[in-house]
Amino acid sequence: MGFIDFIVKLCKDPRSAIAGWIAMGVTQAYAFIFLIIFIETGVVVCPFLPGDSLLFAAGFFTAADSSTGEAGSLSLFVLLPVVWIAPIVGDQCNYYIGRTFGKRIIDSGKVKAMTPERLEKTEKMIEKWGPLAVFLSRFFPFIRTFMPFMSGMSGMRWRRFTPFSILGALVWSTLFVLMGHFFGGIPVVQKHFELVIVFILVMSLLPAIITLIKAKMSGSAKKK
Repeated sequence: MGFIDFIVKLCKDPRSAIAGWIAMGVTQAYAFIFLIIFIETGVVVCPFLPGDSLLFAAGFFTAADSSTGEAGSLSLFVLLPVVWIAPIVGDQCNYYIGRTFGKRIIDSGKVKAMTPERLEKTEKMIEKWGPLAVFLSRFFPFIRTFMPFMSGMSGMRWRRFTPFSILGALVWSTLFVLMGHFFGGIPVVQKHFELVIVFILVMSLLPAIITLIKAKMSGSAKKK
């Protein structure tokens, strides 16, 4: 239950979670941020971790306090390499898990998050976009966790997978950290930080929700 409570609190209020890590020590905070981003990307059973909102919240802690002028608790120039390396290494780990154990994992049915709909969507992205799908998937929760796994399992060559994986990781992590850095200090954002996080989560999940609705509507139309 301790791990579940930790994940629920992290998803609900990543700013408080990071503040707690910083209280333990700045080095520990960087380590926890690295670990969460790595696990979300590199471990196929953990697609539910809040990568987008965690990066935004981490970026918030790099901004100077507008009222006092004090520097942020975290350094932007340290945080960025941390959040660059974590998803790049995570993608490589997940790619080789898919390549080595992929079919066995899917056949076992033990990874409940890997629903047929999500797997089908990931496969269709690969079929339509090829290695570019690796880059595009970085901006879709759940899909970004399954994409390197499916790329390895489908036999996509490492040299085709890796450049798009690196590019996606760099753009995604930099974008959300800088959003937190530049917008997190705005008074209205600070006042309604939890609502901003919810908005980020909804916007991140919106493509998946639209796809599910379309799939259900299409299925209902076929039955008629």
